[in-house]
Amino acid sequence: MKNAKILLSGILILSSVTFASAQKKYSKKQIEKLKSEAAAIVEAHKKQSQVMVDKVFSFAELGFQEEESSKYLTGILESNGFTIEHSISGIPTAWFATWSNGDGPVIALGSDVDCIPKASQYPGVAYHKPIVDGAPGHGEGHNAGNPLNITSALAVKEIMERENIGGTLILWPGIAEELVAAKAWYVRDGLFDKIDMCIFTHVGNNLGVSWGPTSGTGLISVEYLFEGEAAHSAGAPWRGRSALDAAELMNIGWNYKREHLHPLKRSHSIFTDAGDQPNVVPSKAAIWFYFRDVSYEGIMEMYAQANEIAKGAALMTSTTMTSRVLGTAWPRHYNKVIAETMYENIKDVGLPTWTTADQELAKAVQTEVKAKKIEGLPTELSELGLPVLEPISGGSDDIGDISWKVPTVTMRFPSNIPGLPGHHWANAIAMATPIAHKGVTAGAKAEAMTILDFLLQPELLTQAWDYFNNEQTKETKYQPMIAADDMPPIYLNKDKQDTFRPALEKFYYDETKYDTYLEQLGVEYPTVKK
Repeated sequence: MKNAKILLSGILILSSVTFASAQKKYSKKQIEKLKSEAAAIVEAHKKQSQVMVDKVFSFAELGFQEEESSKYLTGILESNGFTIEHSISGIPTAWFATWSNGDGPVIALGSDVDCIPKASQYPGVAYHKPIVDGAPGHGEGHNAGNPLNITSALAVKEIMERENIGGTLILWPGIAEELVAAKAWYVRDGLFDKIDMCIFTHVGNNLGVSWGPTSGTGLISVEYLFEGEAAHSAGAPWRGRSALDAAELMNIGWNYKREHLHPLKRSHSIFTDAGDQPNVVPSKAAIWFYFRDVSYEGIMEMYAQANEIAKGAALMTSTTMTSRVLGTAWPRHYNKVIAETMYENIKDVGLPTWTTADQELAKAVQTEVKAKKIEGLPTELSELGLPVLEPISGGSDDIGDISWKVPTVTMRFPSNIPGLPGHHWANAIAMATPIAHKGVTAGAKAEAMTILDFLLQPELLTQAWDYFNNEQTKETKYQPMIAADDMPPIYLNKDKQDTFRPALEKFYYDETKYDTYLEQLGVEYPTVKK
Protein backbone atom coordinates (compact mmCIF):
# COMPACT_ATOMS: atom_id res chain seq x y z
CA MET A 1 0.00 0.00 0.00
CA LYS A 2 2.85 2.38 0.80
CA ASN A 3 4.26 1.95 -2.71
CA ALA A 4 0.86 2.70 -4.21
CA LYS A 5 0.69 5.99 -2.34
CA ILE A 6 4.22 6.91 -3.41
CA LEU A 7 3.37 6.14 -7.04
CA LEU A 8 0.20 8.17 -6.98
CA SER A 9 1.67 11.09 -5.13
CA GLY A 10 4.58 11.18 -7.56
CA ILE A 11 2.28 11.44 -10.56
CA LEU A 12 -0.81 13.16 -9.27
CA ILE A 13 0.58 16.36 -7.83
CA LEU A 14 -2.12 18.97 -8.40
CA SER A 15 -5.88 18.98 -8.15
CA SER A 16 -7.47 19.35 -11.56
CA VAL A 17 -9.42 22.37 -10.40
CA THR A 18 -6.14 24.30 -10.46
CA PHE A 19 -5.38 23.65 -14.09
CA ALA A 20 -8.42 25.21 -15.65
CA SER A 21 -6.16 27.84 -17.17
CA ALA A 22 -3.25 25.51 -17.99
CA GLN A 23 -4.94 23.55 -20.75
CA LYS A 24 -5.19 24.81 -24.28
CA LYS A 25 -8.61 26.25 -25.01
CA TYR A 26 -10.64 24.18 -27.45
CA SER A 27 -13.70 25.38 -29.31
CA LYS A 28 -16.86 23.34 -29.26
CA LYS A 29 -16.25 22.37 -32.86
CA GLN A 30 -12.72 21.19 -32.09
CA ILE A 31 -13.94 19.16 -29.11
CA GLU A 32 -16.66 17.48 -31.15
CA LYS A 33 -14.13 16.62 -33.84
CA LEU A 34 -11.79 14.99 -31.32
CA LYS A 35 -14.69 13.09 -29.75
CA SER A 36 -15.75 11.79 -33.15
CA GLU A 37 -12.18 10.69 -33.74
CA ALA A 38 -12.12 8.86 -30.41
CA ALA A 39 -15.30 7.01 -31.35
CA ALA A 40 -13.75 6.08 -34.69
CA ILE A 41 -10.63 4.72 -32.96
CA VAL A 42 -12.81 2.61 -30.67
CA GLU A 43 -14.67 1.25 -33.69
CA ALA A 44 -11.38 0.44 -35.40
CA HIS A 45 -10.26 -1.50 -32.31
CA LYS A 46 -13.43 -3.57 -31.89
CA LYS A 47 -11.55 -6.76 -32.72
CA GLN A 48 -9.21 -6.21 -29.77
CA SER A 49 -12.23 -5.49 -27.58
CA GLN A 50 -13.84 -8.76 -28.65
CA VAL A 51 -10.72 -10.74 -27.87
CA MET A 52 -10.44 -9.21 -24.40
CA VAL A 53 -14.11 -9.85 -23.64
CA ASP A 54 -13.87 -13.49 -24.75
CA LYS A 55 -10.56 -14.09 -23.00
CA VAL A 56 -11.71 -12.89 -19.58
CA PHE A 57 -14.97 -14.82 -20.01
CA SER A 58 -12.99 -18.01 -20.51
CA PHE A 59 -10.97 -17.55 -17.30
CA ALA A 60 -14.15 -17.66 -15.15
CA GLU A 61 -12.51 -16.61 -11.86
CA LEU A 62 -14.25 -15.99 -8.56
CA GLY A 63 -13.62 -13.01 -6.29
CA PHE A 64 -10.06 -12.70 -4.92
CA GLN A 65 -8.95 -15.48 -7.30
CA GLU A 66 -8.86 -13.36 -10.50
CA GLU A 67 -5.23 -14.30 -11.19
CA GLU A 68 -5.36 -14.97 -14.95
CA SER A 69 -7.77 -12.10 -15.61
CA SER A 70 -5.58 -9.58 -13.78
CA LYS A 71 -2.36 -10.84 -15.35
CA TYR A 72 -3.91 -10.65 -18.82
CA LEU A 73 -5.45 -7.17 -18.44
CA THR A 74 -2.39 -5.60 -16.80
CA GLY A 75 -0.20 -7.12 -19.51
CA ILE A 76 -2.18 -5.27 -22.17
CA LEU A 77 -2.01 -2.00 -20.25
CA GLU A 78 1.70 -2.34 -19.51
CA SER A 79 2.45 -2.99 -23.18
CA ASN A 80 0.65 0.28 -23.94
CA GLY A 81 2.72 2.41 -21.59
CA PHE A 82 0.79 2.19 -18.32
CA THR A 83 2.64 1.80 -15.02
CA ILE A 84 1.16 -1.02 -12.97
CA GLU A 85 1.02 -1.09 -9.20
CA HIS A 86 0.19 -4.66 -8.18
CA SER A 87 -1.37 -6.04 -4.98
CA ILE A 88 -2.91 -2.77 -3.87
CA SER A 89 -4.57 -2.77 -0.44
CA GLY A 90 -2.98 -6.13 0.25
CA ILE A 91 -5.09 -7.86 -2.41
CA PRO A 92 -2.91 -9.99 -4.74
CA THR A 93 -5.24 -9.67 -7.75
CA ALA A 94 -5.86 -5.92 -7.35
CA TRP A 95 -3.96 -3.26 -9.30
CA PHE A 96 -3.86 0.36 -10.40
CA ALA A 97 -2.64 1.11 -13.93
CA THR A 98 -1.51 4.72 -14.43
CA TRP A 99 -0.56 6.72 -17.50
CA SER A 100 0.10 10.46 -17.31
CA ASN A 101 0.62 13.15 -19.93
CA GLY A 102 1.39 15.90 -17.45
CA ASP A 103 -0.80 18.31 -15.52
CA GLY A 104 -4.52 17.92 -16.06
CA PRO A 105 -7.53 16.12 -14.68
CA VAL A 106 -6.93 12.75 -13.03
CA ILE A 107 -9.65 10.42 -14.30
CA ALA A 108 -10.15 6.91 -12.95
CA LEU A 109 -11.91 4.18 -14.93
CA GLY A 110 -13.09 1.12 -13.02
CA SER A 111 -15.05 -2.06 -13.56
CA ASP A 112 -15.49 -5.43 -11.87
CA VAL A 113 -13.80 -8.65 -12.96
CA ASP A 114 -15.02 -11.56 -10.79
CA CYS A 115 -17.63 -14.15 -11.68
CA ILE A 116 -20.41 -16.19 -10.05
CA PRO A 117 -20.26 -19.66 -8.43
CA LYS A 118 -21.85 -22.51 -10.41
CA ALA A 119 -22.65 -20.25 -13.39
CA SER A 120 -20.50 -22.01 -16.01
CA GLN A 121 -22.28 -21.78 -19.35
CA TYR A 122 -21.61 -22.11 -23.07
CA PRO A 123 -22.08 -18.66 -24.62
CA GLY A 124 -24.58 -18.37 -27.44
CA VAL A 125 -26.53 -21.44 -26.28
CA ALA A 126 -30.04 -20.54 -25.17
CA TYR A 127 -30.44 -23.23 -22.51
CA HIS A 128 -28.40 -24.55 -19.59
CA LYS A 129 -25.19 -26.10 -20.88
CA PRO A 130 -22.21 -25.75 -18.51
CA ILE A 131 -18.70 -25.60 -19.96
CA VAL A 132 -17.52 -27.34 -16.77
CA ASP A 133 -20.29 -28.74 -14.61
CA GLY A 134 -20.51 -26.94 -11.26
CA ALA A 135 -17.75 -24.47 -12.13
CA PRO A 136 -17.84 -20.67 -11.85
CA GLY A 137 -18.96 -18.59 -14.81
CA HIS A 138 -19.65 -15.01 -15.82
CA GLY A 139 -23.28 -14.99 -14.78
CA GLU A 140 -23.00 -11.29 -13.94
CA GLY A 141 -21.13 -10.20 -17.05
CA HIS A 142 -18.05 -8.85 -15.28
CA ASN A 143 -15.84 -10.05 -18.12
CA ALA A 144 -16.81 -7.06 -20.29
CA GLY A 145 -16.25 -3.88 -18.26
CA ASN A 146 -12.46 -3.79 -18.06
CA PRO A 147 -12.09 -4.50 -21.80
CA LEU A 148 -14.43 -1.55 -22.40
CA ASN A 149 -12.33 0.72 -20.18
CA ILE A 150 -9.08 -0.37 -21.80
CA THR A 151 -10.49 0.25 -25.28
CA SER A 152 -11.70 3.74 -24.42
CA ALA A 153 -8.54 4.65 -22.50
CA LEU A 154 -6.26 3.64 -25.36
CA ALA A 155 -8.32 5.69 -27.82
CA VAL A 156 -8.14 8.76 -25.58
CA LYS A 157 -4.44 8.20 -24.88
CA GLU A 158 -3.70 8.26 -28.61
CA ILE A 159 -5.41 11.64 -28.95
CA MET A 160 -3.85 13.05 -25.77
CA GLU A 161 -0.34 12.20 -26.99
CA ARG A 162 -0.84 13.68 -30.44
CA GLU A 163 -2.59 16.84 -29.24
CA ASN A 164 -0.42 17.23 -26.12
CA ILE A 165 -3.45 17.19 -23.84
CA GLY A 166 -2.49 17.12 -20.17
CA GLY A 167 -4.08 14.66 -17.78
CA THR A 168 -3.79 11.26 -16.13
CA LEU A 169 -5.74 8.07 -16.76
CA ILE A 170 -5.96 5.41 -14.05
CA LEU A 171 -7.58 2.03 -14.65
CA TRP A 172 -8.48 -0.29 -11.80
CA PRO A 173 -10.52 -3.47 -11.26
CA GLY A 174 -13.37 -4.07 -8.86
CA ILE A 175 -11.98 -7.19 -7.21
CA ALA A 176 -14.44 -9.56 -5.49
CA GLU A 177 -17.40 -7.26 -6.14
CA GLU A 178 -19.75 -10.16 -5.55
CA LEU A 179 -18.38 -10.18 -2.01
CA VAL A 180 -18.33 -6.34 -1.83
CA ALA A 181 -14.86 -6.78 -0.44
CA ALA A 182 -12.33 -4.45 -2.10
CA LYS A 183 -13.46 -0.91 -2.94
CA ALA A 184 -13.93 0.18 0.67
CA TRP A 185 -10.32 -0.89 1.28
CA TYR A 186 -9.18 1.17 -1.73
CA VAL A 187 -10.88 4.22 -0.24
CA ARG A 188 -9.61 3.56 3.28
CA ASP A 189 -6.04 3.20 2.00
CA GLY A 190 -6.06 6.54 0.20
CA LEU A 191 -6.02 5.31 -3.39
CA PHE A 192 -8.68 7.85 -4.40
CA ASP A 193 -7.29 10.78 -2.43
CA LYS A 194 -5.74 12.44 -5.49
CA ILE A 195 -8.28 11.37 -8.11
CA ASP A 196 -10.60 14.00 -9.57
CA MET A 197 -13.43 11.89 -10.97
CA CYS A 198 -14.35 8.28 -11.56
CA ILE A 199 -16.25 6.60 -14.36
CA PHE A 200 -17.37 3.10 -13.44
CA THR A 201 -18.81 0.72 -16.01
CA HIS A 202 -21.16 -2.21 -15.48
CA VAL A 203 -22.88 -4.55 -17.87
CA GLY A 204 -26.56 -3.92 -18.51
CA ASN A 205 -29.10 -4.36 -21.29
CA ASN A 206 -29.20 -0.73 -22.40
CA LEU A 207 -26.75 2.16 -22.69
CA GLY A 208 -27.42 4.55 -19.85
CA VAL A 209 -26.34 6.56 -16.84
CA SER A 210 -28.07 8.15 -13.85
CA TRP A 211 -27.41 10.77 -11.20
CA GLY A 212 -28.36 11.29 -7.59
CA PRO A 213 -29.28 8.60 -5.06
CA THR A 214 -30.13 5.31 -6.73
CA SER A 215 -32.38 2.38 -5.95
CA GLY A 216 -30.76 -0.41 -3.99
CA THR A 217 -28.95 -0.64 -0.68
CA GLY A 218 -25.63 -0.48 1.06
CA LEU A 219 -24.49 -3.32 3.27
CA ILE A 220 -22.06 -4.74 5.77
CA SER A 221 -20.89 -8.34 5.36
CA VAL A 222 -20.03 -10.05 8.66
CA GLU A 223 -19.03 -13.56 9.66
CA TYR A 224 -19.74 -14.69 13.24
CA LEU A 225 -17.47 -17.45 14.53
CA PHE A 226 -18.40 -19.54 17.57
CA GLU A 227 -16.09 -21.84 19.52
CA GLY A 228 -17.07 -24.48 22.07
CA GLU A 229 -15.83 -27.89 23.15
CA ALA A 230 -15.84 -31.16 21.19
CA ALA A 231 -17.16 -34.43 22.61
CA HIS A 232 -18.49 -37.79 21.45
CA SER A 233 -22.02 -37.05 20.26
CA ALA A 234 -23.35 -40.37 21.53
CA GLY A 235 -20.88 -41.35 24.25
CA ALA A 236 -20.68 -38.10 26.24
CA PRO A 237 -22.69 -35.31 24.59
CA TRP A 238 -23.06 -33.56 27.94
CA ARG A 239 -19.34 -32.89 27.91
CA GLY A 240 -19.60 -30.91 24.66
CA ARG A 241 -20.43 -27.26 24.09
CA SER A 242 -21.75 -27.05 20.55
CA ALA A 243 -20.57 -24.12 18.47
CA LEU A 244 -23.13 -25.18 15.86
CA ASP A 245 -25.92 -24.80 18.41
CA ALA A 246 -24.73 -21.24 18.94
CA ALA A 247 -24.65 -20.48 15.20
CA GLU A 248 -28.11 -21.99 14.76
CA LEU A 249 -29.49 -20.04 17.71
CA MET A 250 -28.12 -16.84 16.23
CA ASN A 251 -29.80 -17.71 12.95
CA ILE A 252 -33.09 -18.39 14.75
CA GLY A 253 -32.81 -15.18 16.77
CA TRP A 254 -32.15 -13.10 13.66
CA ASN A 255 -35.03 -14.79 11.82
CA TYR A 256 -37.35 -13.69 14.64
CA LYS A 257 -35.88 -10.21 14.29
CA ARG A 258 -36.81 -10.13 10.59
CA GLU A 259 -40.49 -9.75 11.50
CA HIS A 260 -39.67 -6.35 12.95
CA LEU A 261 -37.34 -5.06 10.23
CA HIS A 262 -38.47 -2.19 8.03
CA PRO A 263 -39.44 -3.44 4.53
CA LEU A 264 -36.53 -1.51 2.98
CA LYS A 265 -34.04 -3.63 4.93
CA ARG A 266 -32.65 -6.92 3.60
CA SER A 267 -30.57 -9.64 5.23
CA HIS A 268 -29.46 -13.14 4.24
CA SER A 269 -26.97 -15.67 5.48
CA ILE A 270 -25.16 -18.96 4.92
CA PHE A 271 -23.37 -21.31 7.31
CA THR A 272 -19.67 -21.32 6.47
CA ASP A 273 -18.73 -23.93 9.09
CA ALA A 274 -21.26 -26.40 10.46
CA GLY A 275 -18.95 -28.93 12.09
CA ASP A 276 -17.09 -31.90 10.69
CA GLN A 277 -19.22 -35.03 11.18
CA PRO A 278 -22.35 -35.95 13.16
CA ASN A 279 -20.65 -38.07 15.81
CA VAL A 280 -18.50 -35.16 17.03
CA VAL A 281 -20.02 -32.23 18.88
CA PRO A 282 -18.91 -29.26 16.73
CA SER A 283 -16.26 -27.24 18.54
CA LYS A 284 -16.28 -24.58 15.82
CA ALA A 285 -19.03 -23.17 13.63
CA ALA A 286 -19.66 -19.95 11.71
CA ILE A 287 -22.49 -18.08 10.01
CA TRP A 288 -22.06 -15.29 7.44
CA PHE A 289 -24.59 -12.47 7.12
CA TYR A 290 -25.23 -9.60 4.74
CA PHE A 291 -27.10 -6.72 6.42
CA ARG A 292 -28.53 -4.28 3.86
CA ASP A 293 -30.33 -0.96 4.18
CA VAL A 294 -30.83 2.21 2.16
CA SER A 295 -28.79 4.32 4.60
CA TYR A 296 -25.49 4.04 6.44
CA GLU A 297 -27.25 4.59 9.75
CA GLY A 298 -29.71 1.79 9.04
CA ILE A 299 -26.93 -0.62 8.14
CA MET A 300 -25.00 0.09 11.30
CA GLU A 301 -28.16 -0.25 13.42
CA MET A 302 -28.77 -3.75 11.99
CA TYR A 303 -25.12 -4.62 12.57
CA ALA A 304 -25.35 -3.58 16.23
CA GLN A 305 -28.54 -5.61 16.71
CA ALA A 306 -26.97 -8.68 15.12
CA ASN A 307 -23.95 -8.37 17.40
CA GLU A 308 -26.23 -8.51 20.45
CA ILE A 309 -28.04 -11.58 19.14
CA ALA A 310 -24.68 -13.27 18.50
CA LYS A 311 -23.57 -12.53 22.05
CA GLY A 312 -26.83 -13.98 23.34
CA ALA A 313 -26.38 -17.16 21.30
CA ALA A 314 -22.91 -17.60 22.79
CA LEU A 315 -24.24 -17.08 26.32
CA MET A 316 -27.00 -19.66 25.80
CA THR A 317 -24.49 -22.30 24.71
CA SER A 318 -21.51 -21.46 26.92
CA THR A 319 -19.43 -20.82 23.82
CA THR A 320 -17.31 -17.88 22.78
CA MET A 321 -17.99 -15.60 19.82
CA THR A 322 -15.81 -13.46 17.57
CA SER A 323 -16.72 -11.69 14.35
CA ARG A 324 -14.98 -10.28 11.30
CA VAL A 325 -16.11 -7.83 8.64
CA LEU A 326 -15.71 -9.37 5.18
CA GLY A 327 -17.00 -6.52 3.06
CA THR A 328 -18.95 -3.27 3.00
CA ALA A 329 -20.76 -1.06 0.54
CA TRP A 330 -22.24 2.38 1.01
CA PRO A 331 -25.53 3.24 -0.72
CA ARG A 332 -24.67 4.79 -4.08
CA HIS A 333 -24.96 8.45 -5.11
CA TYR A 334 -23.91 9.52 -8.61
CA ASN A 335 -22.73 12.88 -9.89
CA LYS A 336 -25.18 15.05 -11.79
CA VAL A 337 -22.67 16.91 -13.99
CA ILE A 338 -20.80 13.80 -15.12
CA ALA A 339 -24.05 11.94 -15.78
CA GLU A 340 -25.62 14.73 -17.81
CA THR A 341 -22.43 15.20 -19.85
CA MET A 342 -22.15 11.46 -20.47
CA TYR A 343 -25.79 11.12 -21.47
CA GLU A 344 -25.34 13.61 -24.31
CA ASN A 345 -22.57 11.37 -25.63
CA ILE A 346 -24.74 8.29 -25.16
CA LYS A 347 -27.38 9.90 -27.36
CA ASP A 348 -24.76 10.54 -30.03
CA VAL A 349 -23.55 6.94 -29.92
CA GLY A 350 -26.93 5.21 -29.71
CA LEU A 351 -27.63 1.52 -29.33
CA PRO A 352 -25.89 -1.11 -31.44
CA THR A 353 -27.63 -2.52 -34.47
CA TRP A 354 -28.85 -5.95 -33.43
CA THR A 355 -29.02 -8.70 -36.03
CA THR A 356 -31.78 -11.27 -36.44
CA ALA A 357 -29.45 -13.80 -34.77
CA ASP A 358 -28.92 -11.50 -31.77
CA GLN A 359 -32.66 -11.05 -31.28
CA GLU A 360 -33.34 -14.75 -31.78
CA LEU A 361 -30.89 -15.65 -29.02
CA ALA A 362 -32.30 -13.01 -26.67
CA LYS A 363 -35.92 -14.12 -27.12
CA ALA A 364 -34.99 -17.79 -26.77
CA VAL A 365 -33.19 -17.12 -23.48
CA GLN A 366 -36.09 -15.02 -22.19
CA THR A 367 -38.43 -17.88 -23.05
CA GLU A 368 -36.16 -20.43 -21.34
CA VAL A 369 -36.08 -18.53 -18.02
CA LYS A 370 -39.77 -17.54 -18.21
CA ALA A 371 -39.12 -13.82 -18.33
CA LYS A 372 -42.14 -11.55 -17.89
CA LYS A 373 -41.71 -10.20 -21.43
CA ILE A 374 -40.36 -11.98 -24.48
CA GLU A 375 -39.20 -8.80 -26.14
CA GLY A 376 -35.62 -9.43 -27.23
CA LEU A 377 -32.97 -6.71 -27.07
CA PRO A 378 -33.85 -3.02 -26.70
CA THR A 379 -33.98 -0.82 -29.77
CA GLU A 380 -34.53 2.50 -27.97
CA LEU A 381 -32.19 4.21 -25.53
CA SER A 382 -33.20 4.46 -21.91
CA GLU A 383 -33.77 7.94 -20.50
CA LEU A 384 -31.24 9.69 -18.28
CA GLY A 385 -31.72 8.18 -14.82
CA LEU A 386 -32.97 10.73 -12.28
CA PRO A 387 -32.61 10.70 -8.50
CA VAL A 388 -34.74 8.17 -6.64
CA LEU A 389 -37.09 10.31 -4.55
CA GLU A 390 -38.46 7.47 -2.41
CA PRO A 391 -35.91 4.81 -1.38
CA ILE A 392 -36.22 1.45 -3.13
CA SER A 393 -34.55 -1.61 -1.65
CA GLY A 394 -32.48 -4.07 -3.65
CA GLY A 395 -28.91 -5.00 -4.43
CA SER A 396 -25.66 -3.32 -3.43
CA ASP A 397 -22.38 -2.39 -5.08
CA ASP A 398 -19.24 -1.19 -3.33
CA ILE A 399 -18.78 1.50 -5.97
CA GLY A 400 -20.95 3.33 -3.46
CA ASP A 401 -17.91 3.93 -1.23
CA ILE A 402 -16.01 5.54 -4.12
CA SER A 403 -19.06 7.62 -5.08
CA TRP A 404 -18.83 9.30 -1.65
CA LYS A 405 -15.09 9.97 -2.07
CA VAL A 406 -14.94 11.54 -5.56
CA PRO A 407 -17.53 12.55 -8.19
CA THR A 408 -18.55 9.24 -9.76
CA VAL A 409 -21.02 7.73 -12.20
CA THR A 410 -21.76 4.20 -13.35
CA MET A 411 -22.34 3.78 -17.07
CA ARG A 412 -24.34 0.67 -17.93
CA PHE A 413 -23.65 -0.73 -21.37
CA PRO A 414 -25.85 -3.05 -23.49
CA SER A 415 -24.08 -6.42 -23.43
CA ASN A 416 -26.74 -8.60 -21.84
CA ILE A 417 -30.35 -9.63 -22.25
CA PRO A 418 -33.32 -8.04 -20.43
CA GLY A 419 -35.52 -10.01 -18.07
CA LEU A 420 -32.99 -12.53 -16.72
CA PRO A 421 -32.67 -13.64 -13.05
CA GLY A 422 -29.22 -12.15 -12.37
CA HIS A 423 -26.38 -14.07 -10.72
CA HIS A 424 -27.44 -16.99 -12.89
CA TRP A 425 -26.06 -19.14 -15.71
CA ALA A 426 -28.55 -17.49 -18.09
CA ASN A 427 -26.81 -14.15 -17.60
CA ALA A 428 -23.60 -15.69 -18.98
CA ILE A 429 -25.16 -16.73 -22.30
CA ALA A 430 -24.71 -13.37 -24.07
CA MET A 431 -21.37 -12.46 -22.53
CA ALA A 432 -19.05 -13.89 -25.20
CA THR A 433 -21.30 -13.30 -28.20
CA PRO A 434 -21.79 -10.46 -30.70
CA ILE A 435 -24.29 -8.94 -28.24
CA ALA A 436 -21.55 -8.39 -25.65
CA HIS A 437 -18.98 -7.33 -28.25
CA LYS A 438 -21.24 -4.67 -29.78
CA GLY A 439 -22.32 -3.39 -26.37
CA VAL A 440 -18.71 -2.97 -25.26
CA THR A 441 -17.85 -1.02 -28.40
CA ALA A 442 -20.85 1.28 -27.93
CA GLY A 443 -20.00 1.82 -24.27
CA ALA A 444 -16.32 2.49 -25.01
CA LYS A 445 -17.30 5.21 -27.49
CA ALA A 446 -19.53 6.98 -24.97
CA GLU A 447 -16.88 6.70 -22.26
CA ALA A 448 -14.02 7.97 -24.46
CA MET A 449 -16.10 10.95 -25.57
CA THR A 450 -16.95 11.78 -21.96
CA ILE A 451 -13.31 11.57 -20.86
CA LEU A 452 -12.41 14.07 -23.58
CA ASP A 453 -15.20 16.40 -22.44
CA PHE A 454 -13.66 16.59 -18.98
CA LEU A 455 -10.07 16.80 -20.20
CA LEU A 456 -10.82 19.66 -22.59
CA GLN A 457 -13.38 21.56 -20.51
CA PRO A 458 -12.00 21.80 -16.95
CA GLU A 459 -14.98 23.92 -15.94
CA LEU A 460 -17.06 20.74 -16.09
CA LEU A 461 -14.90 19.21 -13.41
CA THR A 462 -15.30 22.30 -11.25
CA GLN A 463 -19.07 21.97 -11.64
CA ALA A 464 -18.93 18.26 -10.78
CA TRP A 465 -17.09 19.01 -7.55
CA ASP A 466 -19.53 21.81 -6.76
CA TYR A 467 -22.39 19.29 -6.92
CA PHE A 468 -20.37 16.81 -4.85
CA ASN A 469 -19.43 19.31 -2.13
CA ASN A 470 -22.51 21.49 -1.94
CA GLU A 471 -25.34 19.07 -2.68
CA GLN A 472 -24.35 15.41 -2.34
CA THR A 473 -22.19 15.65 0.78
CA LYS A 474 -23.70 18.80 2.31
CA GLU A 475 -25.53 16.81 4.97
CA THR A 476 -24.26 13.23 4.52
CA LYS A 477 -20.62 12.57 5.35
CA TYR A 478 -18.89 9.34 4.40
CA GLN A 479 -17.73 7.15 7.27
CA PRO A 480 -15.96 3.87 6.50
CA MET A 481 -17.55 0.72 7.89
CA ILE A 482 -14.18 -1.03 8.07
CA ALA A 483 -11.57 -0.30 10.72
CA ALA A 484 -7.92 0.51 10.12
CA ASP A 485 -6.89 -3.05 10.99
CA ASP A 486 -9.60 -4.90 9.04
CA MET A 487 -7.96 -6.97 6.32
CA PRO A 488 -9.61 -7.94 3.03
CA PRO A 489 -10.64 -11.63 3.15
CA ILE A 490 -8.40 -12.74 0.30
CA TYR A 491 -8.70 -16.41 1.31
CA LEU A 492 -12.34 -16.55 0.15
CA ASN A 493 -13.12 -18.72 -2.89
CA LYS A 494 -9.61 -20.21 -3.06
CA ASP A 495 -10.77 -23.77 -2.50
CA LYS A 496 -13.53 -23.44 -5.11
CA GLN A 497 -11.24 -21.93 -7.74
CA ASP A 498 -8.48 -24.47 -7.04
CA THR A 499 -11.02 -27.26 -7.52
CA PHE A 500 -12.20 -26.08 -10.93
CA ARG A 501 -9.20 -24.26 -12.40
CA PRO A 502 -7.53 -27.36 -13.94
CA ALA A 503 -10.73 -28.24 -15.81
CA LEU A 504 -11.36 -24.63 -16.84
CA GLU A 505 -7.81 -24.21 -18.16
CA LYS A 506 -8.64 -26.63 -20.98
CA PHE A 507 -11.22 -24.12 -22.20
CA TYR A 508 -9.20 -20.90 -22.00
CA TYR A 509 -9.68 -18.91 -25.20
CA ASP A 510 -6.78 -19.12 -27.66
CA GLU A 511 -7.12 -16.07 -29.90
CA THR A 512 -4.10 -17.16 -31.94
CA LYS A 513 -6.06 -20.14 -33.28
CA TYR A 514 -9.69 -19.02 -33.21
CA ASP A 515 -11.38 -15.84 -34.34
CA THR A 516 -13.90 -15.94 -31.47
CA TYR A 517 -14.57 -17.99 -28.37
CA LEU A 518 -17.78 -19.24 -30.02
CA GLU A 519 -15.64 -20.69 -32.80
CA GLN A 520 -13.27 -22.36 -30.32
CA LEU A 521 -16.21 -23.95 -28.48
CA GLY A 522 -17.86 -25.04 -31.72
CA VAL A 523 -21.05 -23.07 -30.99
CA GLU A 524 -23.35 -22.28 -33.89
CA TYR A 525 -24.71 -18.80 -33.20
CA PRO A 526 -27.38 -18.79 -31.98
CA THR A 527 -28.07 -22.28 -30.68
CA VAL A 528 -31.70 -22.47 -29.55
CA LYS A 529 -34.13 -25.22 -28.68
CA LYS A 530 -36.05 -26.42 -31.69
